[in-house]
Amino acid sequence: MNKCPRCNKPCSTKQENQHRPFCSEKCKLIDFGSWANEENIISRPVKSEDFYED
Repeated sequence: MNKCPRCNKPCSTKQENQHRPFCSEKCKLIDFGSWANEENIISRPVKSEDFYED
């Protein structure tokens, strides 16, 4: 069992969990809202080499 990245409750990452990696739709929407309000940011600009594996 993994933990929900939002509330730390145990949750499944199996395909049956429609909200994975979150435990519920509520946690999923709260996380989405944080990104939409720019409370979460990526620390640096994405570069093309970030998409290639070593």
